[in-house]
Amino acid sequence: MPHTPAGAAFTDLVLEVLRLNGLLTAAGDRLSAPAGQTSGRWQVMGCIDDTPRTVAAVARLMGLTRQSVQRTADLLVAEGLAETLPNPEHKRAHLLRLTVKGQRALTTIETAQYEWANGIGAALDEQELRAALRVLAQVTQAVGRG
Repeated sequence: MPHTPAGAAFTDLVLEVLRLNGLLTAAGDRLSAPAGQTSGRWQVMGCIDDTPRTVAAVARLMGLTRQSVQRTADLLVAEGLAETLPNPEHKRAHLLRLTVKGQRALTTIETAQYEWANGIGAALDEQELRAALRVLAQVTQAVGRG
C-alpha cells in the first residue's frame, strides 16, 4: 500500500531528521572533544547538570535505552566526572550527579556550543526555527503515543 500524502510527508521528515541527527552527533563530538568527551557523554552530563537523576530518568528524558545510559554513567563515574548518591525514593536506583570536574568539562563544552549555535542561528530565521521546534515537538508527542 502506498503512502498517503501525509504519510509521505512524515516519511520525508523522518529521513531529514535522521540525516540531521548524524550531522548533530558529529558536531557534538567535535564540540565535546576538547573536554575529552563525546556527544553521548555530553547528553548524559547535560541531563544531570542542575538536578541529580536516576539512570532510568535520564534514559526516559533523552529517549535512550537504560542500558546505554548506564554504560555512559559508569564511565563518567569511573573518570570522576559524576558520582552516585543514595536515592531517598528508591534504595537500588541511585541518583547520578556531576562532580566539580564534570561541571568544568560541561562548562567547556557549553561555551563551545554557545558560539557554534549562535553562528548557525545567525544564518537562519529565528521565527522559522521556533516554528520548526513547535512542529518537531508535535511529531515527538505523536510518535511517543504511537
